Amino acid sequence: MLLARVAQWAREIPDAPAYTFVDHLGDGARHTLTWRQADLKARALAVRLGEVAGPGDRVALLVPQGLSYVVAMLGTLYAGLVAVPLFSPDLPGHASRLEHAFADAAPTVVATTRATLPLITGFGGTGFGGTGFEGTVVLVDAVSDLLADEFAGLPDLDPDDLAYLQYTSGSTRSPAGVEITHGNVSANAAQLYSAFRGTPRTSTAALWLPLFHDMGLIATIMAPIVGGNHVAFMDPVAFVMKPSRWFELLASFDDVFTGGPNFAYEYCLARCTDDELAGLDLSGVQVMLNGAEPVRPATVERFNARFAPYGLRPEAHTPAYGLAEATVFVTATGRDEPARFTSFRRDSLNAGRAVPHAGDGPASTLVSCGRPYGQEIRIVADAGPLPEGHVGEIWVKGPNVARAYWRDPERTARVFADGWLRTGDLGVVHDGELYVTGRLKDLVIVDGRNHYPQDIETTVQEADEAIRRDHVAAFAVPGDDTERLVVVAERSRRGAGTPAPEVERRVRAAVAGGHNLAVHDFVLVEAGEVPRTSSGKIARRACREAYLAGALAGV
Repeated sequence: MLLARVAQWAREIPDAPAYTFVDHLGDGARHTLTWRQADLKARALAVRLGEVAGPGDRVALLVPQGLSYVVAMLGTLYAGLVAVPLFSPDLPGHASRLEHAFADAAPTVVATTRATLPLITGFGGTGFGGTGFEGTVVLVDAVSDLLADEFAGLPDLDPDDLAYLQYTSGSTRSPAGVEITHGNVSANAAQLYSAFRGTPRTSTAALWLPLFHDMGLIATIMAPIVGGNHVAFMDPVAFVMKPSRWFELLASFDDVFTGGPNFAYEYCLARCTDDELAGLDLSGVQVMLNGAEPVRPATVERFNARFAPYGLRPEAHTPAYGLAEATVFVTATGRDEPARFTSFRRDSLNAGRAVPHAGDGPASTLVSCGRPYGQEIRIVADAGPLPEGHVGEIWVKGPNVARAYWRDPERTARVFADGWLRTGDLGVVHDGELYVTGRLKDLVIVDGRNHYPQDIETTVQEADEAIRRDHVAAFAVPGDDTERLVVVAERSRRGAGTPAPEVERRVRAAVAGGHNLAVHDFVLVEAGEVPRTSSGKIARRACREAYLAGALAGV
């Protein structure tokens, strides 16, 4: 089991750095836990938690990004309790998600820090999200290390025992608690480590991903445990404020791994300046995973070209696919393989077949997400599994696939069947590799023809520079005889002076020409109004609901 390796590294390499937090929002220093210290603090917290909770109890982690979060997660697992990775209530824009997850998990213990405690007791207006929480609050940074001496050892855990509840980002539905077992997390950490082909005790991970999110949790806390590797990380807010900090961190290591969602790469293209990047050497970046949302070919190409002068190898950019119900990681292109783009006939793809484009008619260019590691994938339609080249729902099977949704047997029976995870994502296998084509529930069906919203969104954002890249939502609304297409797009800073009617005219012409599709309504909004999930995906369902409620104010 993965947890036992923390104690192993504490014995074998006690003074080697394990977790380093770069505190850009505080004193600016790098604070480090060695493997001995990580194990010591986890044991001490486990003893304290064992005094106030028992088997099956949930511990809500309402902890800010930092070393205390690492200790809270490891300590909860050391205690044999069920962790609920959440976040401090002062994280902007996610109050309702926090309240929903807290109430759904019904924790008996809240783990937090001394500085965050005043925020915890007041969140939701009536305290603890208005849930009537009457459990125990444990201050992670106030637990004495001396308690570690009372630790009786790791509990006798079975691979099927519940380790934590991972709440989904809620791109097409309300966030749901995914039951991740100890076997799941051990398997997926090993699978991700295998994909990275890291060197034990030598390679370093450098990340800014939020620790409450599945990708950040596995890549930052869990995967480094596999090989006793060092990880350096920062607060996501620090990245947003100054994305060049990510590259400064990467450049400080000779053998480094990292990752992020597609929108982060677009964000870096828009915000990083030559002056900020001057003198940085990114040649040590081995793997730069791009996942958690659809990977855009134009983003990969532009990013590789932009950062090549700083030594970033194009082979480092590694498209991947995953989801919380599979712990996180499913497929990726191989290390040192360049990202692969394939253009398919758009009409054929919309009809369910992946036919390579030969210059005849509109094309949809997709990025290969590679092959699975330690698991199986299949493409399935109502009639059963489909052969290569046919579009259908992506199903996943492996030791990393979660066992259920928390307290939701109906959804569990629908999504987890006979060991297979029905992802709700559409995809196709071409030349043995997975290409993700979209979300099943997001398909826009007009006059009986399928259209992928991300194709429409790409067309829209390229129609006029007044539209902010990766901040476009395309969705369908009911019509008299068929669904109708609505597009909501944020205005870019460069397009501040362009009249909205002119932008709309260009968008309508581009969509009509590229998709043979009429836009029923186009809404240009100010920056920040297109809703996103906690992982940065466009929340099309939430945007649709806001549109139908008349809550979007066009410019």
